Amino acid sequence: MYALPAELRHALTEELDSHREHDLAASAAELTARYHRPIDRPALRSATDVAAYAAVRMPATFAAVRSALGQAAAVAPGFRPRTHLDVGGGTGAAVWAAADCWPDLAEVTVLERDRAAAGLGRALAARSPHPGVRRAAWRQADLAKDVTTEPADLVTVSYVLGELPEAARLPLVRRLAGRAGMLAVVEPGSPEGYERVLAARDLLVELGMNIAAPCPHDGACPLGPGDWCHFAARLPRESLHRRLKAGSLGFEDEKFSYVVATTDPVTPPGARVLRHPRTRKGLVTLTLCGEGVGDRNVSKRDGELYRAARDTAWGEAWPPV
Repeated sequence: MYALPAELRHALTEELDSHREHDLAASAAELTARYHRPIDRPALRSATDVAAYAAVRMPATFAAVRSALGQAAAVAPGFRPRTHLDVGGGTGAAVWAAADCWPDLAEVTVLERDRAAAGLGRALAARSPHPGVRRAAWRQADLAKDVTTEPADLVTVSYVLGELPEAARLPLVRRLAGRAGMLAVVEPGSPEGYERVLAARDLLVELGMNIAAPCPHDGACPLGPGDWCHFAARLPRESLHRRLKAGSLGFEDEKFSYVVATTDPVTPPGARVLRHPRTRKGLVTLTLCGEGVGDRNVSKRDGELYRAARDTAWGEAWPPV
């Protein structure tokens, strides 16, 4: 489970309490219906829209980004970022995720085009116990145009590329890669989101960066036509969150595609688990991406490796360290 930090959860709850639940639900329904449309970021027309956007998207974005960064950190243990640039940061979920992964972050800058979203993000960040998050600088920027930024150890671009015209996506990735020690791109876990991530990955390899996650190699993606690489991060739902999304479960799984590349050396895993492991009596079957994509059966006869396979989840490295 990837739960929001307690301070963020409490601050967000206080913000939501200032709005009528009926109005939040109406805004949330409209925003959710439009969320996956390319170049159609939900219009945040009111303070209620912004609050609803934060309610339904901050927990999921935090979970996806935190999961992606955690996998990258595992293969680049020497990476200790001090500066962070969050591009298209919305209400700041990726900022909180990065600080949770690397507590030594000291200087944070957020680029966001929507003034209202940035305003709420700034107010929430002010409640953080983390100095870098609390003192983050928020700048308005149109990412479809030439964005000038200072170099940063870590750059995050989460759920942004699909909001941009196609012609603006790779130029943005190229500009950011030239100024980043590590660059993380996260998109929805759909075929379209995967295609955007794959195009960014190909460019990052071409630029000489090392792929930290999820791929255990820098070669061409071995997935066949009609398949796409995506993962899931489970997050708890608060009661209001559940009601706004008309859900019955106390959790949800945010499906996402991502790539993290770095200028630092990496120690890639042997493979990555691409699907939910299938478990039968005395046998675990893992679908793995390594030199290619294929299934690996791990049985009781494999001893400790079998016990590790039973505890291995979709998206994790294999074999475990």
